[in-house]
Amino acid sequence: MPTIPLNFRHGVHPPELKELTAGRQLRRLPYPDELVLPLRQHTGKPARPIVRVGDRVMRGDKVAEADGWVSVPLHASASGIISAIGLWPHPDGSLAPAIRIAVERYSLHETRARVIPDWRGLSKEQLVAAVREAGVVGLGGAAFPTHVKLVPPEGEHVDYLLVNGCECEPYLTTDDRTMVEYPERVQLGIRIMMKCLGARHCLVGIEKNKPEAIRAIQRTLPDDLDVLVMPLRVRYPQGAEKMLIKALIDREVPPGKLPVHVGAVVQNVGSVATIAEAFETGLPLLERIVTVTGDGVRRPGNLLVPVGTKLRDLLDACGGLTPGARKIVLGGPMMGAAVSDLNVPVCKGTTGVVVLDDRHSRSVEILPCIRCGHCLDACPVFLNPQLLGALARAGRHEQMEEHDLATCMLCGCCSYVCPSNIPLSQMFQVSKAALTKIKAARS
Repeated sequence: MPTIPLNFRHGVHPPELKELTAGRQLRRLPYPDELVLPLRQHTGKPARPIVRVGDRVMRGDKVAEADGWVSVPLHASASGIISAIGLWPHPDGSLAPAIRIAVERYSLHETRARVIPDWRGLSKEQLVAAVREAGVVGLGGAAFPTHVKLVPPEGEHVDYLLVNGCECEPYLTTDDRTMVEYPERVQLGIRIMMKCLGARHCLVGIEKNKPEAIRAIQRTLPDDLDVLVMPLRVRYPQGAEKMLIKALIDREVPPGKLPVHVGAVVQNVGSVATIAEAFETGLPLLERIVTVTGDGVRRPGNLLVPVGTKLRDLLDACGGLTPGARKIVLGGPMMGAAVSDLNVPVCKGTTGVVVLDDRHSRSVEILPCIRCGHCLDACPVFLNPQLLGALARAGRHEQMEEHDLATCMLCGCCSYVCPSNIPLSQMFQVSKAALTKIKAARS
């Protein structure tokens, strides 16, 4: 075991704001009248529909299949009739292909009969195939297909499985509730992942502001595996892969490389629990925990939400909006994105819905950069946000690439500390998209 610093350099300390939902137990959201399942709700190629309008599907039935290795299938979250397949508002602000299901009235949590194999008797390849078929993705927000992480590139060896229970974003408490209410499921998911990866060690990183979660995971630690709980200092973005690897095993991932290149695989604790659930029940990823919070919603809480539930139905189940509600953010306030349409559905990667009121969503004047250097001191990957911002304003996107724009993870630390209110992170996101278009035009 290496000397563990339990820390990383730079980062910021935004207000935690988790008190609205931190102690609230999970409650299940009733089925809405309609579910909308975007085909693109994971990193990689969108799923390909295999149903037609008018088909009846049962809860758990596959409605779209994976289209390539970096892709996962999509399943019906409730029983009903396929009412349409077409464009629908997507959480990223675009219109994207989606499958709409008219949910049967009084639909039960009933599925077709399933054979549930004992995971202990399966080979690594069979375990990976089962995880893929279950449609499991990273539930921390990025929604990267989990099965891809379970197959290291040839020649790479994984020493450590690092389970990310940090949940460093303000407001959000989904991972906290997962660890508090399903610790045994987390431990089973760890077993399955360690078998797939051949990893000898597992470290579960949890920030110290989650004492109940720390106790729950420590209480259920296995005796026959090298699994340790590592309480971490509260600092944003502690849950980012590179930061967590540095804090837990003191290894640095070089630019352009992946965690597996330094012998580690990082997985969100929610995804780990979902892997276990797939082998316990035989069901694919049909629902996820979503934190609905903020001063702009009447009854904040942590809910088990069917994938495809529209925001308006989710917010109605939480008592609706307060008169002062002004902005709805999907995800946390640091890396999340505001939405303008309540018909946007909850996707597999939706961690939270934060409703901000007048006090937290005021417009601010963007002032000229004063070259104070605060953004350099905050950037956890040691970029020069001030320089990148100047290049972004000038539209010199290709030159930004020369200054390691690809390394930027859009954590928002630079925007948070900027006294001139310059939206640096948002500018970098636009620049990344512009670079993608430039490269596509050349190919």
